Amino acid sequence: MRWSLTIGRFGGTAVKIHVTFLLLLAWIGFSAWQQGGPAAARDSLVFIILLFVCVVLHEFGHILVARRYGIQAPEVTLLPIGGVASLQSMPEKPSQEFAIAIAGPAVNFVIAIVLLLLVGSFNSADLARLDDPRVSLVARLADANLFLAVFNLIPAFPMDGGRVLRALLAMKLDRPRATRIAVSIGQAFAFLLGFLGLFGNPLLIFVAIFVYVAAAGEAQMTAIHESARGLAIGQAMETRFASLAADARLADAVDALLATAQHEFPVVDAFNKPIGLVTREDIFAALKNQDRDAAVAGFMRAPIETLRAEAPLDATVDSFLQQEAPAVCVVDRDGVLVGVLGRQNLAEMMMIKSMRPDWRFGRTRPERSAS
Repeated sequence: MRWSLTIGRFGGTAVKIHVTFLLLLAWIGFSAWQQGGPAAARDSLVFIILLFVCVVLHEFGHILVARRYGIQAPEVTLLPIGGVASLQSMPEKPSQEFAIAIAGPAVNFVIAIVLLLLVGSFNSADLARLDDPRVSLVARLADANLFLAVFNLIPAFPMDGGRVLRALLAMKLDRPRATRIAVSIGQAFAFLLGFLGLFGNPLLIFVAIFVYVAAAGEAQMTAIHESARGLAIGQAMETRFASLAADARLADAVDALLATAQHEFPVVDAFNKPIGLVTREDIFAALKNQDRDAAVAGFMRAPIETLRAEAPLDATVDSFLQQEAPAVCVVDRDGVLVGVLGRQNLAEMMMIKSMRPDWRFGRTRPERSAS
């Protein structure tokens, strides 16, 4: 996620803070300072920082369980609305998805119980006074963790409860149908939140929009995975494409852009092995401050990750979509470029599958030397 600062790395997972989170801290500190002076600002910032430490522990609950199933998480990002763990994929087995999803709220429940034991009592009225410095810090943290656990179990994507609901449904139904039901429930919940937000709390409208968009994104990702199931990358890639030589100039890239409908151009060496990628945006950016004889190697994206043509498409969709480049190069067993896989290819494949679920894609694609 852009505009994020790495503050540490634990077990191979980077912990990042988005700049908007720092703005949130500044706003909370300033507001508390105005109301109660330096002491109030200090207490408010300490509470928020400790609360987000609990949020990080929540995310690591997901991560540690995911690792048991061979799923890695390269990073966790703290946002004003909470934490986001970037899992490389979700397991296909409903029981495993259930375990990963429930682990986060379980961490908050455990933290809340430990803190309540330290306090010695539970006062439900404190839940409405989380920002009141007269309530002890430990009690407020316990109540906040209890709230986080319950809130995250609401059956709506992207909350953990949405994934828990889908996992439970998928134990009885097929995954696409389970996803559609869970997404519909989540979007209905988003409409309810938005409606309530119209009567006093504008923040609920923001949360409603986030929940609705996230639910739609989950439905789209599931549709992509189902469309890709049983296909190899070579069956979805583009095989008629133009590439640029390693010694190509900016003028050559402009000519290729005008002569084709492509937006992404692989850069290949003398053995037709990809060494970089140039996009339409890269070409336009180079035109602003470089002359026509500027080397493509100076503004291409490198190094690049390549995919094998025979690899299962559904197993690589997540890693492909997480990359910044809008396309990746596909190679054969010798590393020679045989195709380009872009987001447009996935979109077209989804359209074909939606109109003709029984459509049989070609099992082989002709390999060619691009030029």
